[in-house]
Amino acid sequence: MKTQFANPFIQRISPGDGFYFFGYYDIPAFDDTGHYHLAHKVSFMDRLHQKGDEAQIGIIDIGTCKFECLDVTEAWNFQQGSMLQWNPKAPGREIIYNKVVDDQYVGVVMDIHTGKKRYLDDPVANVSTIGDYALGINMNRLYDFRPGYGYAHMQDRFKEENHSDDDGVFLICMKTGKSKLILSLQEIWDFSGGYFNGEDQKMVINHITFNTDQSRFLILPRNFPKPGERHKTAIITADLDGKELFLLSDYGIQSHYYWKNPETVIFFSDGKELSCRMGELNTYELKDRTYQGNIIACGAFQKDHHMSYSPDRKRLLSDSYPSKNGMRMLSVYDSETDTNTYLGSFHSLPVTCTDIRCDLHPRWNKQGSAISFDSTHEGFRGIYMMDLDR
Repeated sequence: MKTQFANPFIQRISPGDGFYFFGYYDIPAFDDTGHYHLAHKVSFMDRLHQKGDEAQIGIIDIGTCKFECLDVTEAWNFQQGSMLQWNPKAPGREIIYNKVVDDQYVGVVMDIHTGKKRYLDDPVANVSTIGDYALGINMNRLYDFRPGYGYAHMQDRFKEENHSDDDGVFLICMKTGKSKLILSLQEIWDFSGGYFNGEDQKMVINHITFNTDQSRFLILPRNFPKPGERHKTAIITADLDGKELFLLSDYGIQSHYYWKNPETVIFFSDGKELSCRMGELNTYELKDRTYQGNIIACGAFQKDHHMSYSPDRKRLLSDSYPSKNGMRMLSVYDSETDTNTYLGSFHSLPVTCTDIRCDLHPRWNKQGSAISFDSTHEGFRGIYMMDLDR
């Protein structure tokens, strides 16, 4: 693999009047034109969110760097925000996010031009790229497991249960707003819990996404670790009925991932089921419902990172966790030329709590010509953009 360095044009697109961030690396932030970018605005960045803390949600005009607040929400966190994103069925017109209404978490679909809202039975954890369905999980339980990914407004009503029949994966119809449980934590435990050799474990779903054609979804079930121990993570896929479960990788070290196509997902993983395994941790392409796979970029990505494919699936955008001097790297790997281009490095402010850290979480625009990322290198949370064609 070849390496090279680039010096792309970088600008902060968020105003300087507060703390701004978007959220996760696998959620659409740009509208289809590339002129507008979604954002959260909060009044603090030095502690965990608590019940009663609100985040403004709105739109940044990239040309003027002005932020327009559209609503406020208590259903948010520093890593994934409120799951704010454009509605695939009405890009540029409707946004989707989570909110507390009548003391319950719900998903919201808002027309940004009229302000009209319709509500979903459950908060969304992922919306398919087609937009027919969303997936929901227990955000209260996730807060107990990892506060940076869950919501703080209420307690988990299944807190005392290790794997409830009434909690798990919910399929949400985006047209009607109706939600139904399709895969319970108990079913996940019955399917995969044999790994723990009869020792009961409290389970949680940390991350969940549809594949690219909405035919299947992937979950990362994890166990609540005992003090001094690391949690274990499995990779499980299923169809939209919560059936045809497949254990893509048994409990071990599985982290960030991104779907390349309906059958292939790129994963930072221990890769223990694969014959191509090279060292304990690496970035692999895994083929769903098989144990086939291959190492990405000749093993160049051996440290955990947030990765996403460009719209044409030819380039892989990646960041890094902080180095010893606090620098986070951004790079783009081109699979056609086998070249990794370093785009820049950005200082990350130290934090008192891991869950309030500011990962770069880089994201593509729809044209593949620019990216955005969150950063604290100016001393506050801001949203930045790189024009890769300029």
